[in-house]
Amino acid sequence: MRPIYIEPLTRAAFAPFGDVIETAGATHFAINGGMTERFHDLARIELAGAGARPLLSIFRGRPYELPLRLAMVERHPLGSQAFYPLSGRPFLAIVAPDEDGVPGTPRAFRTGPGQGINVARNGWHGVLTPLEAVSDFLVVDRGGEGNNLEEHHFDEPFLVLDAP
Repeated sequence: MRPIYIEPLTRAAFAPFGDVIETAGATHFAINGGMTERFHDLARIELAGAGARPLLSIFRGRPYELPLRLAMVERHPLGSQAFYPLSGRPFLAIVAPDEDGVPGTPRAFRTGPGQGINVARNGWHGVLTPLEAVSDFLVVDRGGEGNNLEEHHFDEPFLVLDAP
């Protein structure tokens, strides 16, 4: 198996694949008579196709152990997909560049406290990969007509490892 080493999640490193959702460095302002701080427009939600509408869901994922065998990635051609953890536990954001319609070499990012991700429309990514314990995630993605899922199975899997 080909190794992939886990990187820390930063806005700059993740930018080719979508958005990092976090309050640090975000535009914010007071609302509700100064009693609430609004962290505004944290991700670009993309919806395309007939009858497109946003979906708001909670996913509950069982934890994965490292090293992780990565045999498949997926993409959603009609909408972005955002994941924000409802716990302080980390998860892996596994993404891959598009190379003429197929995924290139994946990258794996470990989220820090208070970080989520928004994978851009048509961006290759791994499945929801919580670490440590069962974890809930607030998910924003696309509903509506059309096939919004494409899977790619690698001929040779990758092995996702902690950085040496």
